[in-house]
Amino acid sequence: MPIARRSVLSGSAAAGVGLVVAGATPTLAEAAPATAPASGGRQHGGIPKSRPFPPLVDDPNGILALPPGFRYTVVTRAGQTQLDDGQGPTPSNHDGMAVFKAARNRLRLIQNHELPAGSALGVPHVEGTVYDPTALNGGGCTIIETDDRGRNHGEWVGISGTLTNCAGGHTPWGTWLTCEETETKAGAKWSGNGQSGTYSKDHGYVFEVFADGRTNPEPIKAFGRYAHEALAIDPTRTQVYLSEDASNPNGLFYRWTAPKGVRLGDGIAAKLGPTEGKLEALAIIMDDGSVLPDVAYLTSAQLGRPFPVRWVEVPERDGQTTSVRKQFTTEITRGKKFEGVYGIDSGVYVVNSFAFNSADLPADAVKHDGMVWFYSYKDQTITLVTYFPHQTSSETGASPKYSDMVFDGPDNVTVTPWGTLVLAEDGVGASHVLSSVPGGPTYAIARNQLNIGTADAPEYSEFTGPAFSSDGKVLFVNIQTPGLTLAITGPWDKYLG
Repeated sequence: MPIARRSVLSGSAAAGVGLVVAGATPTLAEAAPATAPASGGRQHGGIPKSRPFPPLVDDPNGILALPPGFRYTVVTRAGQTQLDDGQGPTPSNHDGMAVFKAARNRLRLIQNHELPAGSALGVPHVEGTVYDPTALNGGGCTIIETDDRGRNHGEWVGISGTLTNCAGGHTPWGTWLTCEETETKAGAKWSGNGQSGTYSKDHGYVFEVFADGRTNPEPIKAFGRYAHEALAIDPTRTQVYLSEDASNPNGLFYRWTAPKGVRLGDGIAAKLGPTEGKLEALAIIMDDGSVLPDVAYLTSAQLGRPFPVRWVEVPERDGQTTSVRKQFTTEITRGKKFEGVYGIDSGVYVVNSFAFNSADLPADAVKHDGMVWFYSYKDQTITLVTYFPHQTSSETGASPKYSDMVFDGPDNVTVTPWGTLVLAEDGVGASHVLSSVPGGPTYAIARNQLNIGTADAPEYSEFTGPAFSSDGKVLFVNIQTPGLTLAITGPWDKYLG
C-alpha cells in the first residue's frame, strides 16, 4: 500500500456510542428525502432524526420482542399458510420484499424466496410464471395481499423456476426487480428432497415481477449475470445501482447506464437487448490517485468523509467464461458481502455486512461487523455513514440476550417515510431489526425469539426484507427460517418522525 494511502487510512475502529460510531454526513444535509416504494409517500426535508426506542419486551409467544406499544401480526408462515388456487403451502426462506398499494385500501407484498432447486418448500411452478422448467421446487417470488393491519388476504406465485432469489429493489413504476444470487449455468446438475435434475438455462440474472397479476419470466440480461444481491434505480430512470454478494474474490458494486435516449419503464426485459447500456464497477479513489482495493481498509476514522469514485466498464457482463468480478484485478474496489441497496432522490445506500475472517479480508485490512455507505448522484462520491466495529462475540457467538445494544451483520436496508434507515441484522447470536440514523445512532426495534436450534445451542435466523407501507403505519419484515412474514404496527412517528 502506498504511504499516502496508508496515512489516509490510519486510525483504528473506535468503540462507538451504542457500538455505532456517529459521523457527519454532509452529502445528506442537502439531500432530498426518501421516496416510498412505487406508491409514493410523505417526504421530509433536512437531516433525518430519530428518538431512542425503549427497551424491547420479550414476547410470551416466543416470536418477536418489541418495544412497548408495538405489536405484530403473522402474515404468512412457510408450510402452514396456503397459496391461492390450491398451489400448495407458502414457500420457505423469505428474503427481499417490497410493498405496493392495491385496490380497496389493500397492500401487496412481492417477496423473494431464497431457495435452490429441490427444496422441501420451494416455489411451485405455475403456468406462465416459469423461467427454467427444470429448476423444480426452487426459488422465485410470491405476491401477498394484506389489509392495512397486515391481515392475510391471499398469496400466489409471481415468478418460479429461478434460483436463490435474495434481494432486489422496487421500481418507480410499481414493480419488483428480483435478484438471483448465483452463477449457476445451464447443464449444472442439482439434487435435493428426493429429486434431481439438470438446469436447462443459465441463472444469475435480474427479473421483473408484477403485483397486478401479469407475468414475464424473462431475465434482464443487460444488467449482467453474477451473484446479484440488491439494486436501486435512480430518479432519472437511466441508471441502476447493483450489489454483488460473492467471495474469492470479494464482490463488487455496479452501475448500469441506459443507452442514450432510453428511460427505463414497465417491462424492462422486453425492451432491452442483452448487451444494451453500459455495466461498470465501482472504484473508490484515494488522495494519491490510487484505487482503494477493498472497503475493509476504511474504519470509523473515515466516517462522514466523501471519497470520489470512478466507474470501470465490465468487459463481458454475462460471465460466460470468467465470472464478472474476476475480470478485474486492481482497478476496482471490492467488498465482502455487498448486500442491501436502497435509493432516494439524491443517492443510494449500500451495505457491507461484515468482514472478519482471513478469507474475507486483504492481509492488512481491518476487521469490521458492518458498514453502510451513501453514494451521491450529484457529487459522484461515496461516504461511510454507519460503521459497526468488530467485536469478539461476532466470531464466537453470543447469548440470545447478549445485548439489544450490540449489533453486527447489517444486511437488507430500507429507508423509512421519515428518511431514517431500517436494517435487517444477519449476524451472530441475537438477530435484530434496527433503526439507524445516517451518521448517528442505531437502536434495536425488534429481536427474533424464534429458536431454530436447541435449548443448549440456540440459533436465531436472520431478518430479511424490511419494507414500510407508504403511509408509515406498517413495517413488514421476514424471519428467513423457518419463513415468517410479520406486520409490525405501533407509534412509528413518535420515534422516527
